[in-house]
Amino acid sequence: MVKVGSPKLLFENLDLTPIEDILWTDLHRYGPGRPVEYNPEWDLKALMLRQLLHIPYVKDLSKRLRRDPYLRRICGYRDKAPCEGHFSQMKKRIKVEGFRIIEAWLRKEALRIRTAQPLAAVGLVQAACIDGTDIPAWSSRDPHDTRKGLGDPDARVGRCKSGAFDLGYLSLMMADIEGFPLGNKETSLNVNEKRLVEPLLDKVLGEDIEVELVAADSQFESSELFGLLESRKLEHVIPWRRLKNRVNPSDVLSVKDRIDVEGPEHLRSVYHRLRAPNEGLFGRAKCRLNLGRLTWQGLDNAEIHVSLVFCVAYAVCIAAYRLGLPELRQSVAFFA
Repeated sequence: MVKVGSPKLLFENLDLTPIEDILWTDLHRYGPGRPVEYNPEWDLKALMLRQLLHIPYVKDLSKRLRRDPYLRRICGYRDKAPCEGHFSQMKKRIKVEGFRIIEAWLRKEALRIRTAQPLAAVGLVQAACIDGTDIPAWSSRDPHDTRKGLGDPDARVGRCKSGAFDLGYLSLMMADIEGFPLGNKETSLNVNEKRLVEPLLDKVLGEDIEVELVAADSQFESSELFGLLESRKLEHVIPWRRLKNRVNPSDVLSVKDRIDVEGPEHLRSVYHRLRAPNEGLFGRAKCRLNLGRLTWQGLDNAEIHVSLVFCVAYAVCIAAYRLGLPELRQSVAFFA
């Protein structure tokens, strides 16, 4: 039985062969000409290693790879490691769409191998929760227009979860009853979360995943959103806000205080059972996978950053089951 994990153990149980066509996009593979010096699979593992080890900048990642032969070997490099510009070229070459495909393949593989939720292996998710989190931008505000960033014009000033205003991006995520991420959608921080629900559903349900019930907090309460969910035949558990001139129906949940709700007991149980794992997902992503440390600029780079975070989360789940340790399917610390 394996008692000590490591990034090496994680990458040894990760087969990237099915997505090699995406990784090799616009690279010379066959025929005469100069061969590619670094296999793009090694580059993807290096970017995932950066999230796993909380390396803040790609420049620091290149330095670590050059100085540490162990890190080079587990990624696949030999005596040399690529420079910072090599990873920038990789992002431009694969683009956001390529990283989304990689993320979707890893998610599908993790769902297939995860025996804790056998119905998810065939794409059936009985219940899921939607919530968003803010990602601070790596930029200062533009002195001529303080609503956007100076170095990162895609970033916008908006309200964070803490209630304060900051410059950054918003990531709306969907997770199942175990806190397993099913999909995500990013935009500027000044956009209302309700506007992202439809593109998020399009993304998740477009990947042969069927969701029966969706839970969310009271900020998603709106007749327009309820109509959207009902048009897609999705049940929903969303608390209603308490308004002065409105009496909430007795068969729905109502906000009681900042974190609690009141109403039918079975709906309260479903709501709390789905909300708690979702908060745990945010905690793992920020504390263990460096989600809140975005050091790239631009919305496309923010989407790539979130994709890499979830690629590591899916890889951890896959490796844990292949090692015969399903209880570690969410333990990022074991492989770090």
